[in-house]
Amino acid sequence: MRDTAGLIVPLGMPLLILAMQAISFDDVRQEMSEGITVLDFYLLPVVVTMVVSTIAVINMPSFLATYRKTKLLRRLAVTPASPAMVLVAQMVVSFLQVILGITLAYAVAMAFFGANLPHHRLTALGVLLATCAALYGVGMIVASVAPTPNSSVAIGLLAFFGLAALGGMFGPVQNLPEALQQLSSWLPFGAAVEAFQSAWIGEPVQAQRWLVLAGAAVLGAGVAGVLFRWD
Repeated sequence: MRDTAGLIVPLGMPLLILAMQAISFDDVRQEMSEGITVLDFYLLPVVVTMVVSTIAVINMPSFLATYRKTKLLRRLAVTPASPAMVLVAQMVVSFLQVILGITLAYAVAMAFFGANLPHHRLTALGVLLATCAALYGVGMIVASVAPTPNSSVAIGLLAFFGLAALGGMFGPVQNLPEALQQLSSWLPFGAAVEAFQSAWIGEPVQAQRWLVLAGAAVLGAGVAGVLFRWD
């Protein structure tokens, strides 16, 4: 709570993107299928994925880098409170931020732009959990290779904007060149957006989306296991 930027960025930026895109879309309330509008299909999946990625890829690694730089983890290692407990606590707190960010974004979308709930809500919940696992995997890679808090933020921002730009943050992925569209579907941000879109319109999520999200989570855990240092 004392880290104001850590709250404003992941909660405020998705709201800003939501409002700007919703206002700029002429047909934002047009129905694509029964009970699902352009806003629901194109914009909300991106906003939800943005909330997760800003927290997982930017915030969480910067906290861990700060703990490492200040020798907090080294000091905790000789107490009953192990460094692993700090990592778990950080993930729990950041997951609560994810829920808060999604709730705020969805409340604004429903109140001002007539947003609808996904047709397959349990599927959407499964996609959310898989997205968290995948993007936390990316965040752990950032935390593993960044030597300082400032470098953690810089690397996290590069990773976030690179993934988000290819995943639809600046417009539908269909507007990108064909090669970039194919690349997007093999990256965790793009796979998450497409999986959310399937849940919103009530279609089964393609196996490729699950595999990409699971692969990112496993890869992140593997890299972190090899490279991550507590001091």
